[in-house]
Amino acid sequence: MSQYRGAGALTFVAVLLLCIPDANAHDGRPLFVLIEEFPNDNIQISWQAPSSIDTSQAPTVNLAVPCIVPVQSSAIRNRQSSAIYHCLNGISGSRILIEYPTYNPSISTLVRVEFDSGETRSALLDPAQSEWHIPAPETSTSIVRNYFALGVRHILGGIDHLLFIAGLLYIARSGRRIFVTLTGFTLAHSLTMCLIALDLIHPSFAATEVIIALSIVFLAGEIARDRRDTLSWRRPAVIASIFGLVHGAGFAAALTETGLPSTDTISALLFFNLGVEAGQLMIVAFAIAAIRLFFAIRPRVAVQTKRCRLQTACGYGIGVISAFWFVDRLALALP
Repeated sequence: MSQYRGAGALTFVAVLLLCIPDANAHDGRPLFVLIEEFPNDNIQISWQAPSSIDTSQAPTVNLAVPCIVPVQSSAIRNRQSSAIYHCLNGISGSRILIEYPTYNPSISTLVRVEFDSGETRSALLDPAQSEWHIPAPETSTSIVRNYFALGVRHILGGIDHLLFIAGLLYIARSGRRIFVTLTGFTLAHSLTMCLIALDLIHPSFAATEVIIALSIVFLAGEIARDRRDTLSWRRPAVIASIFGLVHGAGFAAALTETGLPSTDTISALLFFNLGVEAGQLMIVAFAIAAIRLFFAIRPRVAVQTKRCRLQTACGYGIGVISAFWFVDRLALALP
């Protein structure tokens, strides 16, 4: 009976986890607003509403004072429009106003600002925000702080990356092998991320997401089969390095959406990567502490499922989740 309860619990957890990627995959796209600064304090603002919004509900986006009435604008067509403003003293500190004809249908807003200097800034506004102050170009201190925090948030919010790291930890096991494996993963994804962020290579991010899901399917299969003579079990650092190159492209996608400042590109890239590593170390420390706690209290609890059965169940559970991601992302990547 306890085995059935264990299987039921694993099934329930798997169903909950399956709901996570499905929800993320089908969220409505946000309203996209692009603000471009040109010489002589001229500002072009353009916006594109998602197809989920009816054309009659398409919003308007304006710049408030001290920006004067647009000298040129276009009518809203196909849920998009643009206008050119003249802003005294530049774009910094100006406000954008988002107005819907009747109400906001729970749509977020993604704002991207391109300064005349070449620096870019991005912000994701929740549906309740109808206005936003355009920030000044970043200083060196704010770049370090913001990009480090962005790296930490990206790795902690990336369930696929975390599952891959968890699989590596399980296969590596010993302290030395974990260190070597994670070092290989770190060096590999750092290399790819830097090459993409510096615009030296241009992979398909859609294909990258498919391969990331496939890498987790591969690790799940290795865990479920438990054949210790395979390359994954004998040399997990090799597998971590190979797939780390692909995961690095996934990290670079976050930087591509946010953009890198033109003045401190190397600093932003370095501290984003350090933020990713800090988040990764937090997860590793948490996982090791949880494992030690489990084995410390294990004699006090009734654990009826054998270790090999639990390992197989975990392998299949991760495999089901990652296989779902693989199919879902492949469908989105295909033309």
